[in-house]
Amino acid sequence: MVSLSEQELEALEGAVSSVIFQNEDSGYAILRLDVRGEEVTVVGPMAGVAPGEYLSVRGRWTRHPTYGPQLKAEVVERRLPQGLKEMFHYLSSGAIKGVGKTTARLILEEFGETALTVIEEDPDQLTKIKGITRKRARQIGDTFRQRMGTRRLLEFLGEHQLPLELAALLRRAYGDVALEVVKANPYLLVDQEFEVNFSQADALALSLGVGAEDPLRLEAGLIFELSHNNYNNGHTFLPRRKLVEATSTLLETAGELLENCLDALIRRGEAECEQVAGQEAVYLPALYEAESYIAQRILEMSQAQLLPPEGLDKLIARIEQEQRISYAPQQRSAVELAAGRQVILLTGGPGTGKTTCLRGVLSLFERMGLNTALAAPTGRAAKRLGELCGADASTIHRLLETGFDPHSGKLIFTRNSYDPLKADAVIVDETSMVDVPLMAALLDALEGDCRLVLVGDPDQLPSVGPGSLFADLIRSGVVPTIRLTEIFRQAAQSAIIRNAHLINHGQVPDLRRNEGDFFCLIRRDPEAVLDTIVDLCRRRLPERLGIPADQIQVLSPTRRRGTGTRALNQVLQHALNPPLEGKGERRFGDWVFRAGDRVMQVRNNYDILWREEGGSDSGMGMFNGDIGVIRSIEREIITVDFDGKIVEYSPDMLGELEPAFAVTVHKAQGSEYRAVILAALDGASILMTRGVLYTAVTRARELFIVVGDPAAVAGMVHNNRQTRRYSGLRARLTAQTPE
Repeated sequence: MVSLSEQELEALEGAVSSVIFQNEDSGYAILRLDVRGEEVTVVGPMAGVAPGEYLSVRGRWTRHPTYGPQLKAEVVERRLPQGLKEMFHYLSSGAIKGVGKTTARLILEEFGETALTVIEEDPDQLTKIKGITRKRARQIGDTFRQRMGTRRLLEFLGEHQLPLELAALLRRAYGDVALEVVKANPYLLVDQEFEVNFSQADALALSLGVGAEDPLRLEAGLIFELSHNNYNNGHTFLPRRKLVEATSTLLETAGELLENCLDALIRRGEAECEQVAGQEAVYLPALYEAESYIAQRILEMSQAQLLPPEGLDKLIARIEQEQRISYAPQQRSAVELAAGRQVILLTGGPGTGKTTCLRGVLSLFERMGLNTALAAPTGRAAKRLGELCGADASTIHRLLETGFDPHSGKLIFTRNSYDPLKADAVIVDETSMVDVPLMAALLDALEGDCRLVLVGDPDQLPSVGPGSLFADLIRSGVVPTIRLTEIFRQAAQSAIIRNAHLINHGQVPDLRRNEGDFFCLIRRDPEAVLDTIVDLCRRRLPERLGIPADQIQVLSPTRRRGTGTRALNQVLQHALNPPLEGKGERRFGDWVFRAGDRVMQVRNNYDILWREEGGSDSGMGMFNGDIGVIRSIEREIITVDFDGKIVEYSPDMLGELEPAFAVTVHKAQGSEYRAVILAALDGASILMTRGVLYTAVTRARELFIVVGDPAAVAGMVHNNRQTRRYSGLRARLTAQTPE
């Protein structure tokens, strides 16, 4: 029986008459296809396509608001040109480096319809043609074989219903042998780099003859469960028993067979197993090394005693005088501790004076002649840190000079133990968001005597990536720590701060008492919640309080359901940025991007280029959580302004952008907004938690409004559910501490 999705696919065949756009990295192309004398625009992943090629395309029709109907290719079959006319068109198109119109004509005159076979299988014969040296002949052959490899890889992917976008990624990782590598081990497609579902890779492997109990399949299942659970659920390891049970369920295979395969992986170093905190812990090697290194380095730094500067009391008094403050005892202790220890932790809730301490420590380091770097996990958190401290701050990724290895396709840091940071001290804010791999990379880039100050609030949501780093460091009791607990009088006047502390202690704020900067608007129907939030953003807050819509951030605990970010973004876009004639638009999936939209980068992209607006500065890398505004949509390119950094997105990159009129609380972590509106009506219990509510409230600088059902808010306060994370850092730190 033919499925509905298959019925909807349109099939076209024809020769490529021209290539309008092509992204060599992703393989995405826009081309004109000559279908029985009529030219049709086809878009999609078609790596290495060139004029003269004959394509059989299946896809769905879409309509570009400016350029009309386009066929979005989902399955592409390619054949080589046939006949001298087609072959001349192909060879003379510039598709093969070193072959132009004159050379194409000479090749066809010499070899006729066998020309392409000669180029691929015996390019040295090309030296028969005057002007073609042996070196040039082999270059022509190499280029053609690369194109043939890409074509066969695309055909293979299409035949097995795998995303065609994989072709460019696989060729970048494995070069000309990509197809052979995939056929030998289809499970490599599950790697984070390729993001193919395990079920798809498993079906491909079984179709290629891999047996249900083949060690290749069993080992791939174990590695998948280990990596999937670690990176999606925040673990750095899994207990051996749980790993085997989960994999047995996934593969419907006996646990005894899996035990043997796991032992084989451990022997080969593809997994690590160690007793940690009473658990037989199984790690991916990279996470094992990162966690072990953090424990070793932090322990060394924690035990280091540094000589504080002479006249410390006078220095602190001078800082107090210049900053017109008088430190509370806890704050003074933080500044004094930073003077004499290599690493310290500074923690506390809102209104307890973390910023005052930060400024004091930074000023002290400057007076000690220390070159200090300020960093945070996200761009918005770094910008806020810089504004609060009156100094330059960057993301940790940019501090480490993130790069992209074109050979491996993976993230690399230029700054490491071989080329460390030129800093005497580093201060990191929002450390609760930092995961184990990133902290290991930061520590690796520090000189042996570099100081480190880690600041954060452990009651906020933990990092998205593996580990409970900040909480583990605090709970270990090994690292010198200052906990700020006193709420200062001025801060206590803020209902946002008072209620945040109530929530954190499990007490429900009085939502009937709307005061100052904290309000609750009771709405018990999803449609009423949406209508109220739209009115607040479009009219009430801009007109009554002078807070424009672009300084209001709408949050929701969930993406789905009636008041999730999907529904909120739809109504907010319609209200705040409706369609207008001449305003560029571009449909992607269920969303229509529009010039003027607020958007968020939703995955780390380390090789994307940006340029500074109105300046000559440029760089690489946009990161998960960066928020910008679409400035224009022209032809196929969406231009986004991320706080002065201008980035151009081609159509194949749009999966990295999401609308951000409303975002989840998790995505807002590390950011601060002038006004925050939280939709609180319903959601899965795992999302409707105290930590989510506390994090949402503490994102607001001037105004916090919750719109929804007070019962839902009370339920969040009482739901202190914290998903257990398997992490060995605390145990490693305490186990290595000398008695």
